[in-house]
Amino acid sequence: MKTNRKSIRDHLEFLYGKSTTAKIWPAWQSLLNRWEKRLSNRSPQISQIDQKLAVLITYGDQIQSSQEAPLRTLRTFLDRYLHRALTAVHILPFYPYSSDDGFSVIDYRQVDPELGSWPDVQSLGEQYRLMFDAVVNHISRHSAWFEGFLHAVEQYQEYFISVDPGADLSGVVRPRVLPLLTPVDTSQGTRHVWTTFSDDQIDLNYANHQVLLEMCDLLLFYVSQGASLIRLDAIAYLWKEIGTSCIHLPQTHSVVKIFRAVLDVIAPDVLLITETNVPHEENVSYFGSPLHTPGSELPARGDEAQLVYQFPLAPLVLHCLQTGNGAVLSDWASSLEKPFPQAMFFNFLASHDGIGVRPAEGLLSAAEIQDLVKRTLDHGGRVSYRNNPDGSQSAYELNITLYDALNDPSRPDPEIDIPRFLASQVIMLSLAGVPGIYFHSLIASRNCQECVELTGRARSINRKKFSLQELDARLNDPDHLASRTLNTYTQLLRIRAAHPAFHPLAGQRILNLDARLFSVLRTASDFNQTVLCLVNLSTTSLQIEVELSRWQLPAARSWNDLIANRRIFAQADQLLVQLSAYQSIWLLAES
Repeated sequence: MKTNRKSIRDHLEFLYGKSTTAKIWPAWQSLLNRWEKRLSNRSPQISQIDQKLAVLITYGDQIQSSQEAPLRTLRTFLDRYLHRALTAVHILPFYPYSSDDGFSVIDYRQVDPELGSWPDVQSLGEQYRLMFDAVVNHISRHSAWFEGFLHAVEQYQEYFISVDPGADLSGVVRPRVLPLLTPVDTSQGTRHVWTTFSDDQIDLNYANHQVLLEMCDLLLFYVSQGASLIRLDAIAYLWKEIGTSCIHLPQTHSVVKIFRAVLDVIAPDVLLITETNVPHEENVSYFGSPLHTPGSELPARGDEAQLVYQFPLAPLVLHCLQTGNGAVLSDWASSLEKPFPQAMFFNFLASHDGIGVRPAEGLLSAAEIQDLVKRTLDHGGRVSYRNNPDGSQSAYELNITLYDALNDPSRPDPEIDIPRFLASQVIMLSLAGVPGIYFHSLIASRNCQECVELTGRARSINRKKFSLQELDARLNDPDHLASRTLNTYTQLLRIRAAHPAFHPLAGQRILNLDARLFSVLRTASDFNQTVLCLVNLSTTSLQIEVELSRWQLPAARSWNDLIANRRIFAQADQLLVQLSAYQSIWLLAES
């Protein structure tokens, strides 16, 4: 604990200097002491991290009923259809907001009354591990903080970043094509404030140490309300310094290190996850620097996040299922290296945002990325662009449901489309790390064109909300796309949860058995269980001869296909496996 407190002080000195830190340190000590006392009797909700951990990504009002608050309806749905299949829920921002479907937060500490209440959130936490969003880069222009700024309330004058519009900001990395500065009328005249994402999302000024103190207090408040994982939204852009790119700055990393150290003092079981939609090398930097554990020669983890989003996975899976060739995906997965043994990837293929293509840069060629863009547009999706420093624009994300990204809505063929879609999910579920499953993937949602027309925003295509009655009707019809998808998905999750070889930290080795096949070998940490995961990426049937000794596989005669519940027997050193189009197999080596 003393080590963590020293770490906090060291990083404060880096950010604000020794003199300022000496003055503000008593306030930090008070914060830590207060929360340490308040949470002294806190018991971790679910402390164990194992293969049962799978996270549902959903809006608080994703499912609605006229009979109750949406958060209660969400609990009803989870208990009815996903009990014992999913163990964690990422409730996308459920705070009062003014835009961006929750990510322009008006009040960080309140539950939107349209969704429910804190007791409703805590009720979900009784059965499921909860992930909260910490939208710490910006706040709504309709917040009390920004209203205070506009009306010259002294406390808030340095909470935001005012910039001379003549300043050279050409080097700033932009995730959007909107203006970086927004003029606002204040009681002291017009000021231009920093707005990375929109004119309704005003960036906070972390050069003001009071803002950082406020946010650390907020994270601990979230812990007190049941957060077991905390997602740092858009964290890469946190610290601004004119003359730099304003992305991944050393100061930003120091802020994340402070967040981590504060949690380690008060609630070390709470996991921190960073959301950085950037190329891989930049992304994994948020695992942090080596954190040495007393008595251990090697650092088990870093001093920042325990999990980082695995952004390249989605565009690479789209590419391999579009081309029927998994070479790029296999090469990338083979090259993945974690800087620390306890570091974990958060694997996901779809989310409330679009499918980012920037993380595919350097992995896919410009022509291959353009093929993804074309396929998205051909399948009724949209494409969002960003400004480049040279004034040009490039594709930033694909706005489309995952099911329609993989399958042509104008030529539906469920007997091929559903296996193709499920193949993408099996790839994700097979990989080392924690799977994040967007609600729409559970039920194979289609593009919501009317949602885009209603809001005028491309991302709305993948954000449709449902009534519980509508979902019940779909899921009780065994022939409906949603029912067929969910039934298979929950089966996969339950199988995965029962086998230690799928532990987030279990061993992983990619096997290049065939270019049309994605093959990964998962091995439990005690080496007592091995599962060979095979996914046919093509429209044709495959027959694969696996030479056990060549690929250093267990010399087991019997292999149990966990998905189909059938056995395949090796003949001498050969395992003959047949897969139909887009079929997935999980083969457990039996003694």
